[in-house]
Amino acid sequence: QVQLVESGGGLVQAGGSLRLSCVASGNIFTLGWFRQAPGNQRELVATINALGQRNYGDSVKDRFTISRDNALNTVYLQMNSLNVEDTGVYYCAGKYPLAVDFAAWGRGTQVTVSS
Repeated sequence: QVQLVESGGGLVQAGGSLRLSCVASGNIFTLGWFRQAPGNQRELVATINALGQRNYGDSVKDRFTISRDNALNTVYLQMNSLNVEDTGVYYCAGKYPLAVDFAAWGRGTQVTVSS
């Protein structure tokens, strides 16, 4: 099972930017970011597969950019124009080829956006 370790969370003012990183212990086809705010269900932020195909949640399109470095088994999430609604725990997740669900999960990193 691939292990995932996130970094880069923190406190930022509304309108600011943060960059999250996630290092995988091995190769995994699809990497993504999910987030969960208190009292809310976990939601998709963005995913990217090994071919570079990307998918974004509606609430982050045009503000967030996901990228990956396959040689480093690392996925990044550049978050711009952050707002208070972006506050939550951000989880890195991995999915194997042909799998339906994300099987590997990191422990999460807290992102807090202040007004």
